[in-house]
Amino acid sequence: MPDAPPATPGPRQRTATGCLVELLETVVLTLLIFVGVQTFVAQPYQVEQESMEQTVLPREYILVDKLTPHLGPYNRGDIVVFHPPAGFSTGPDRDKPFIKRIIGLPGDRIDIASDGRVAIDGTEYDEPYVYEGQPTTARPGTSTWVVPDGEYFVMGDHREESTDSRDFGPVAASQIIGRAWLRYWPLDRFGILPPADLEPASR
Repeated sequence: MPDAPPATPGPRQRTATGCLVELLETVVLTLLIFVGVQTFVAQPYQVEQESMEQTVLPREYILVDKLTPHLGPYNRGDIVVFHPPAGFSTGPDRDKPFIKRIIGLPGDRIDIASDGRVAIDGTEYDEPYVYEGQPTTARPGTSTWVVPDGEYFVMGDHREESTDSRDFGPVAASQIIGRAWLRYWPLDRFGILPPADLEPASR
């Protein structure tokens, strides 16, 4: 008596197998999209420093725009997230990025004036975003910097609590992760983080 042909999977078995394959495909695609978005478009970032108060507060969550910097240079007043220079972030947080505001562009001469204002190429500027109107103080050793090509001079809005370009000098564009674009948590502070315009100081 000839052997019976092997049984073919029933509709229910085929459906279960197909659902599992579709689920795996969905998970893999979702992971690829997530990784692609974080790598090329936007990356979440939790603020852990006090250096940008009151503009951005500790424990707030923002999205960092990584796409538009490829389309054009950073601008004065942009808030950026960047990798700190070696030695300026220590302990368990040594790999944590910094968040600061761009004050000086490539080629700018930055002077911290005796009245606490910042001067760019000889013109002093008002900075309404600085925490409680704090004057900007220089660090011992220098109060003048010339920003090299491909680098940016950055400072925190909370000047007295900020380790920034006054300490480690201008930051290379290659170290900048992207612009701080959107604050999405907490919800009562949800909103776009627009760049600030520096205005020449009124006399």
